[in-house]
Amino acid sequence: MNEEIKEAAAQQEDAAQPAEQPAQQAEQAAQESAQAQLEEALAAAKAEAAGYKDKWMRAAAEFDNFRKRNEQTRRNAYLDGKADVLLKIFPVGDNLERALATCDEQTKKGIEMVLRAFNKLLEEEGIEAIDPKDEEFDPTYCEAIMSEPAAEGVEPGYVKEVFLKGYKRGEKVLRFAQVKVTT
Repeated sequence: MNEEIKEAAAQQEDAAQPAEQPAQQAEQAAQESAQAQLEEALAAAKAEAAGYKDKWMRAAAEFDNFRKRNEQTRRNAYLDGKADVLLKIFPVGDNLERALATCDEQTKKGIEMVLRAFNKLLEEEGIEAIDPKDEEFDPTYCEAIMSEPAAEGVEPGYVKEVFLKGYKRGEKVLRFAQVKVTT
């Protein structure tokens, strides 16, 4: 009888194994499907994160460019404002130079002191005078308001006389020199 019981148990096990195999396969297929869905979700999340990172980097770069443009605009506005004030001061220097040419000795010393202070102020602001007398006419720094025929032995196209001195800061002309040119 023991053998019969063992045989019956073995048959039951054999009968149970085929029934368990489809259940295990179904469970394994469900796990694989869930894993594939998780991997797809992970890939989608990584792609979305990469998109957000790209947008963030672009926004950061755009803000940095905006900040630099704004800083440059403010700097230019400040320098332009200073240039506007200086344009109003240049005639003071012109008048001091004219007064220096026509005054007596006592007054001359005082005017020279004021003129030195004026020139020092211009120098501190990085402003250079444009005084192109006897130089070749350069339209980037000079404005020809008169011309005269060149004398014998003198080449045409040279500045003969400066009526009004010009000024520049770096390469930017604040006021063009007004000159007479030989033709």
